[in-house]
This record gives sequence, structure tokens and C-alpha cells, in this order.
Amino acid sequence: MTLRVTFDLGDDDLKHFQLIMREARNAIKDLDQATIVRAAHDLLKEIRSVKVPQFILERLAKLETMIGMVTDEEWKLPDSEKTRVLNALAYFSEPEDLIPDHIPGLGFLDDAIMIELVVRELKHEIEAYADFCTYRSVEENRRKQHGKDDTVTREEWLTQRRSELHSRMRRRRRRERSHAHGSGRRSPFSLL
Repeated sequence: MTLRVTFDLGDDDLKHFQLIMREARNAIKDLDQATIVRAAHDLLKEIRSVKVPQFILERLAKLETMIGMVTDEEWKLPDSEKTRVLNALAYFSEPEDLIPDHIPGLGFLDDAIMIELVVRELKHEIEAYADFCTYRSVEENRRKQHGKDDTVTREEWLTQRRSELHSRMRRRRRRERSHAHGSGRRSPFSLL
């Protein structure tokens, strides 16, 4: 049996999460990237060590993707985008959650909600990174099956695709912002 539970977050709710994210960023402003990433990894490890609902487990892959975006040396995420992702990961570096993690069944609910909110803000970055990972894997397999192509190095074929995807991600983000402003709608609520 499946039970679907949905709820809407209104402006006040979103402002509340924005405040929490701002406090988390301020609390970790002196931490380096490695410390922030390690804290996010620690959260993943902690969540996997206890029984949690499936909807929380589903969000873990998204958190892993965000970690990969800043740690994957071949992705080479530009500093401005890397800062956005690190700002998103900041919440998971803060030991004091909105809902304490030790509460059975609900302790990671705030983490799941925050992951969902930041994933929406980083959707273009996440899509581009997913496309890069897929391309890299497919191209590696193709090159193994058809033999090494000595005319193009790994770095060259990765650089070309990475450049295309970085450009696409920025273009889509700009288009989304200008569409929101041009239509008279408010721009999306930003946590980052």
C-alpha cells in the first residue's frame, strides 16, 4: 500500500527555510570545502546507518550528486556555481537541525525538505552534471570497445563536453530568471 502525502510551502514557510539556510551559511563561513563536503558525507553515512522512510532515501542520491559536483575533478565546476552548491551543502554541515536527527521516523525530514528545495534551485547545474557523467561513462566504454583514439586525449574530449554543458547550464538559468522577470511573476524564492 502506498500513501501519498503532499503539502505546500507558502511564502512564510519558504522565508523560514531561507533564514535557516542563511544561518547555516553564516555558521560555516570559515569552513573550507573539504570540511563542508565531509559533513555532508557524514550525514549520508548517518542516515544509512538507521532505518528511514523511502522518501528520505530517495533524496540521498540528490545530495550525493551535489557532493559530486564539487568534488569531481573532471567536472571542474566554475567558482560561482561551486559556491552555490557549497551554500546548499552548508545546511548539512550544521549539527543543529530544525528537527533533531535522533527522532525516529522524522529526524531527517528537515534534511529531505532542504535537499528538495536546493535541488530545485540547482536543477540546471544538476542536469548538466548528470549529462556530463553519462557522457563520460558512455565515451569511456566506447573508447574501450573501439580502441584508443590517439588523436584526441581524454582531457580534450572531456573539456569540449564540459564547456558545452557549463554554457548550457548558465544559459538555462539566465533564461529562467529573465522569463520570471519578463512575465511579471516574482522570481523564484532563493535559498542560495
